[in-house]
Amino acid sequence: MDYQQLSVQRRNHPAWRLLAADHAPMIASFLHRHFITPNIRTIARQQLASHLDDHLYHLHELAGEVLFPKSATAYLDDWASDERGWLRKYYPNGQDEPHYDVTSPTEQAIEWLLGLEQRQFIGTESRLMTVFDLLRQIIDGTELNPRTRIAELQKRKATIDAEIAQISQGRLDMMEPSQVRERFLQMSSTARELLSDFRAVEHNFRSLDRSVRERIATWDGNKGELLQEIFGQRDVIADSDEGKSFRAFWDLLMSPSRQDELTALLNAVMTLDPVRELAPDGRLLRIHYDWLEAGEVTQRTVARLSEQLRRYLDDQAWLENRRIMQLIRDIEKKALDARAVIEHVAFIEIDAAGPLVVVPMDRTLFTPPFKPTILHGMLNEMVEPIPSEALFGQVYVDRLKLASNVHRALQERKQISLAALIAEYPLEQGLAELATYMSLATQELPSVIDDTQEETIIWTDAQGSVRLATIPLFLFSA
Repeated sequence: MDYQQLSVQRRNHPAWRLLAADHAPMIASFLHRHFITPNIRTIARQQLASHLDDHLYHLHELAGEVLFPKSATAYLDDWASDERGWLRKYYPNGQDEPHYDVTSPTEQAIEWLLGLEQRQFIGTESRLMTVFDLLRQIIDGTELNPRTRIAELQKRKATIDAEIAQISQGRLDMMEPSQVRERFLQMSSTARELLSDFRAVEHNFRSLDRSVRERIATWDGNKGELLQEIFGQRDVIADSDEGKSFRAFWDLLMSPSRQDELTALLNAVMTLDPVRELAPDGRLLRIHYDWLEAGEVTQRTVARLSEQLRRYLDDQAWLENRRIMQLIRDIEKKALDARAVIEHVAFIEIDAAGPLVVVPMDRTLFTPPFKPTILHGMLNEMVEPIPSEALFGQVYVDRLKLASNVHRALQERKQISLAALIAEYPLEQGLAELATYMSLATQELPSVIDDTQEETIIWTDAQGSVRLATIPLFLFSA
């Protein structure tokens, strides 16, 4: 350990965050009572929230005031968040209600708090004997010389024969009560530590599964090489150190003879007077059943992770998750790039709430008043006579006829431009008729006016002169 490592652990490790939390006594006492002590692996949300309500109510009654104002479900969600990591929230197969389980770091913190209590008896002899036994097992298990191993076995045989002869002569060496209590406390501690180890093993399995998934998602080669790397040996999860040790432990525990032997030993030990003086927890008599229950949960976890890992390698899932990881990496990269360039200035500035758009064709053509204005007064006598031919030279454009031309042209198509329409129905009254078409387009008939395009209208007037008019593109639509 060094300073930097401890600083990182203080910020990120869930166990350290639990010990430093403001409500650590409430959290640790509740989780220990409902998870650790009864060895319950998972509790449904409603049931756990009900237990927490009762726990908070009891604490408020003792204090005479409200110490923890939030609701039970709010506390559970907070403890299961990524910032805390004290509970694992998940959905079991086939259920829509979330369940909770204590995480391995949380159990480590609670075990450390339990270790702060004053112990009744501190023994060293049994632990020293355990050290010697473990060292002998290591040496015997790694010795390659057959003669050496045979000599060690003969030495043990001689010791056993000497002990048998001593007992046959009626001399029995009995353990002192202190030695019995010391070994019993060590056994009890080791048995309970095994329960906490199951959660750590399961946590390691999940971490291993997550690392394998990350390798799959970031794999750049072909899928055949990936499959060969992952499944070239045996199952990745089962071949880990945790997997091998757990498999050996499980095989040993599942042996009926071992279970019967363990039950008989526990019953015999619990009847000894030095052990009864310690007032041991009665749950120790069924500790091996707790091991079986915890081991079964871990076994199901390993099997489920292995199955999910194989499904994870399906073509579609592999490609989808690889795409997701790529998007996440792109987002992280953009976020890191933008972190140093963000300024606290206005994001965008606008001059007005909406743009002011002025289109020349929005201006309507002149419309003469329906009722003429007649000025009353005397007309001065004209010196020259007014020619009457001017009264017969007025131009009248039939708007209904022009509208009929548009409807007739749209019977065979969805839209037509003004130039194409005039090509089919030439102008008879020149510019006045063209202006009437434009008035129909802007006021009466469905049409679209595109100012970005232009079209040229060509006609011949009454004098035989060719006239040209360039206007925006008018499109009549059905």
